[in-house]
Amino acid sequence: MKLTPDAAGTFAIAPTPFHHDGKIDETSIDRLTDFYAEVGCEGVTVLGILGEAPKLDAAEAEAVAVRFVKRAKAMQVIVGVSAPGFATMRALARASMEAGAAGVMIAPPPSLRTDEQITGYFRQAVEAIGDDIPWVLQDYPLTLSVVMTPDVIRRIVMENPSCVMLKHEDWPGLEKITRLREFQKDGSLRPLSILTGNGGLFLDFEMERGADGAMTGYCFPDMLVDVVKLSKAGQRDLAHNLFDAHLPLIRYEQQQGVGLAVRKYVLKKRGIIASSAQRKPGSVLSETAREEVDYLLSRLARIDKRADLELRSSAAE
Repeated sequence: MKLTPDAAGTFAIAPTPFHHDGKIDETSIDRLTDFYAEVGCEGVTVLGILGEAPKLDAAEAEAVAVRFVKRAKAMQVIVGVSAPGFATMRALARASMEAGAAGVMIAPPPSLRTDEQITGYFRQAVEAIGDDIPWVLQDYPLTLSVVMTPDVIRRIVMENPSCVMLKHEDWPGLEKITRLREFQKDGSLRPLSILTGNGGLFLDFEMERGADGAMTGYCFPDMLVDVVKLSKAGQRDLAHNLFDAHLPLIRYEQQQGVGLAVRKYVLKKRGIIASSAQRKPGSVLSETAREEVDYLLSRLARIDKRADLELRSSAAE
């Protein structure tokens, strides 16, 4: 089923699992996909920034995307297709959709500066991939250095009907969500799904501002699922209590340069991927950093037993 503006819930951003030698770990892709389904994710986004997409060649990227899509079954899969050239973007987008993907995600290249450059780029991107492919607009100025105001986002969405979702990752960005929802109330913006990223760092209040769910790679996507559901059910205190318990680990994971290493380390400890390896160039956690993560997990486990990975390991033995 193709992506629509009604999409909501938790879409996990998937890392790309690798073996220690840098080869793609297909078995871990399958296990990771099954895990996302088991914990209640509505979808999975692959080949994003977290997915180390620039480290894959075209054939590898297509193979990874197709593997996730085929394994996902009932979950919707969004494929990141951002690329320096539109030919590469089109090829991956078409191949992914033919395999059964729900849509694709496009981020602006860092070279864009003016509003006209930004809106013009996305018009050209849609022309390249075809207006029959639903797509997600990624708004991540902290990393991509492209600033899109609410007015610019509205213009992109209104000029391109195939844009059905915003991946909101501005920081601070709560007022941006509010402004976009105001546009919808006054009729100047058509329906648009808004899922939020930034490692989930502001998910608690983003849901209250009108977000439809989360799209991020925090190492406990099951917590994201729970917070989104609690928020939608109006159980504010319960949502904040659970979120607050995870916040120290979320914050630690947000460190530039080591965030992916932390996520893969925890996912490996959870038994979901076989190796925490990144394809080179990539960061490696020091022994001290691993001890700090383990300490955060031990503290979190006092409130959320899913973080008691030592207990899980003992039970498995």
